[in-house]
Amino acid sequence: MKTTRSKDGTKLAYDVTGKGPALIYITGATCYRQFNPVLYDVSVFSEEFTVYNYDRRGRGDSGNTLPYAVEREVEDIEAMIDAAGGQGYLYGHSSGAILALKAAMALGSKVTKLVIYDAAYSHNKAYLEEFKGLSSELYQLLDEGKNQEAITGFLEGIGIPQEAFDSFYPDWSAMVALAPTLAYDTTLASTLAPVNELASLTTPTQIIVGEKSPESIQEVALQLKAAIPHAAYTLLKGQDHMPAPEVVLSVLTHFLKS
Repeated sequence: MKTTRSKDGTKLAYDVTGKGPALIYITGATCYRQFNPVLYDVSVFSEEFTVYNYDRRGRGDSGNTLPYAVEREVEDIEAMIDAAGGQGYLYGHSSGAILALKAAMALGSKVTKLVIYDAAYSHNKAYLEEFKGLSSELYQLLDEGKNQEAITGFLEGIGIPQEAFDSFYPDWSAMVALAPTLAYDTTLASTLAPVNELASLTTPTQIIVGEKSPESIQEVALQLKAAIPHAAYTLLKGQDHMPAPEVVLSVLTHFLKS
């Protein structure tokens, strides 16, 4: 384990794996660097890249300086890029994709290329209102210390089928412990995709979405494709919100190394 410090002094824990260009991996809700699916992703991605796998603030071995703000998480990404030598590729998944987009807009040439998978924005105002209702219920459960109910309600609310829960079993206790950080992810996803702002994004961008991912996320991907100048777009056949890293790696390699 290595550590660095964000601009506000928060300790960030990370691991470095592989050889090749630096790739900062930005995970989604309730993920952390030792989460089994994340470790498997990293083992595959590191065949082609030097992967910087870090604990987002409030998770794993990283700190959690309060109050929370999205801008602090962008500063965390900048700290990771600096640890990687001052420039790097970003790969963001789900709410991590939202963070990656924000970082690319804020950090300019430090982000050389950007890849996002299943960016977890709402696709329209009606869905956003439903999501805000889910968020309110989530905050109440967290206030009452009902972390397990909060995790379950969140996963069901965003369309993760019950049968998929079994795959989380080895990491379930860790996910429950990380439930309070869901408040950070819901804050990230509390707006529609900022299509007007993204029209000025100059970072070369690859958008990926799973064929079996929720329809709302598929619609968001198309909105982002239309908004970001010259963005590449890939619909991954047979993949859902938790894609096989081998399939993702083929897109990463083609886009980032071309």
